[in-house]
Amino acid sequence: MLLQHPDVTGFRNTGAPEDEGQHLQTVFAPAKEYGGPGRFGFAPQAHLTEESDLITTQNRMKLFAEWCQYWDLAKPYLLEKSPPNLIRTRFLQALFPQSSFIVISRHPIAVSLSTSKWTDCSMDSLMEHWLHCHRLFAQDRSHLRRVLEIRYEDLIRDSDSTLQQVCKFLGLIPHSPEPLDSGGNQRYFNTWRELKTDRRGRSLYKRIVAKYESRVREYGYSLEELEMPAIQPSTPEPRPHFSG
Repeated sequence: MLLQHPDVTGFRNTGAPEDEGQHLQTVFAPAKEYGGPGRFGFAPQAHLTEESDLITTQNRMKLFAEWCQYWDLAKPYLLEKSPPNLIRTRFLQALFPQSSFIVISRHPIAVSLSTSKWTDCSMDSLMEHWLHCHRLFAQDRSHLRRVLEIRYEDLIRDSDSTLQQVCKFLGLIPHSPEPLDSGGNQRYFNTWRELKTDRRGRSLYKRIVAKYESRVREYGYSLEELEMPAIQPSTPEPRPHFSG
C-alpha cells in the first residue's frame, strides 16, 4: 500500500521471495539460516540489537549499497519489508538512526495457519513462535525512537483511515490506495472453527485454546472470539513514540 504512494520507493520484481530485503543483502543472515518461517525467532542469534558486532560503518555502507540497487533514490522515503524485522528493529535503528518502524500484528491463528504452508511445524510450535517473537518486540519497543504499531485486522477493515494514520506518522501526504481484501483472515478462521466440530480435530482445538488463550489475550486477541475487536489488550494500547 505504501508503495502506491508517489514519495515512496521499495523493492519490486527483485526475484527474491516476496521481494523481502532480508534476501537482498549479505550483511546479516536471513531467516532461512535459522530454520525459516515459524522457527527463526527461537534462535537467539536471530534477535539483533544495537549490541550486535555487525554494526560497523563498513556494514552500514554495504547494506545501504546493496538495497540501493533496488530503490529509486529520487524518492525521499525508502521502504524495506521483511517479517523477521520484528526482532531486528534495534539493530536496524543502530545502522540507520533516522529510520521509522511500522509494526503490524496479526491474529495468531491466521499467522500460524498461513505459516503452516511453509513449514512442518506443529500448531503448538507455531503459536509459541508467534508469542516468542512478539514478546521480544515488546522488550525492544522502548528502545525505538520512532515506531507505530497497527493491526492487520484494522488495516483490512478500514484501510483508508489506517493508512492515513501511517501517513501522518511518517509525514507523508495522505493518499488512498487500492482497497484490500477484507476477508484476509477468514479462510484461516474457517479452518480453525472446523477443528472445533471435527471429531479428530476437536482435541487439538481444545488443547490449543486451553494452553494459549490467556497468553494471546495479553496482546488483545482471542482463540475463541476470533473477530476483531473481540477483546481489549490487558496492557495499554501502544502509541507512537517520537524522539527529538
